[in-house]
Amino acid sequence: MTEEKVYPVPAAAAQGSSITRAQYDALYRRSIQDPKGFWAEQAREFVSWIKPWDQVLDWDYRRAHIRWFEGGKLNVSANCLDRHLEKRGDQTAILWEGDDPGEERRLSYRELHTEVCRLANVLKKHGVKKGDRVCIYMPMVPETAAAMLACARIGAVHSVCFAAFSPEALRGRIEDAGAKLLIKI
Repeated sequence: MTEEKVYPVPAAAAQGSSITRAQYDALYRRSIQDPKGFWAEQAREFVSWIKPWDQVLDWDYRRAHIRWFEGGKLNVSANCLDRHLEKRGDQTAILWEGDDPGEERRLSYRELHTEVCRLANVLKKHGVKKGDRVCIYMPMVPETAAAMLACARIGAVHSVCFAAFSPEALRGRIEDAGAKLLIKI
C-alpha cells in the first residue's frame, strides 16, 4: 500500500471547525520543528496540572526510552470533569444510547461530577486508597464511566471486566488483579 490518499474535509465540516486548514498546517509545522515547545504549550492550555512537569520530553529511540512530562502530576478525573464545570457545567458530558431505539440518557458535566464524587466517597468509605485495584463488572452504561472516573479521582486502579464473563472467569480476573473491591450493577 504505497499509494497515499488524501480525503478532503467537506466544506460544511470545515466551517464548524475551531481552526482553519492554514492554522492546522502552522500548528503541525511547529509540532515538528519544536516538539518540546509545542507540546508544553498544548499541555498548559488543555490540561490542568497539580504539579507542573520538570521535563516535557526525554527520549532515546535506540534504547526504547520515551518519557513525556516527567515529574508532572495530574488527575484524569479532574481533567475530564472539574476543569469544565465553570464554562460547560450544564453541557452534555455523556450521551448514552441503549439497545432499544429511543432509549437514551444525557448527563451534564455537573451531573456526572456529582455522581463521580459520590462514588469516590463510597469507595473511600469502603477502604479503597491510592494504588488499590478495583474491578468494574458492569454493562456499557453511564455509571460505568462514572465508576472509572471515581477510581481515578482517588488514585485507585480500575480493571473493567466484560459483563458477560462467567462467575469463574470473573473470580479469576478479580484474584489476578488483587482487587480490593468489585463494582457491579
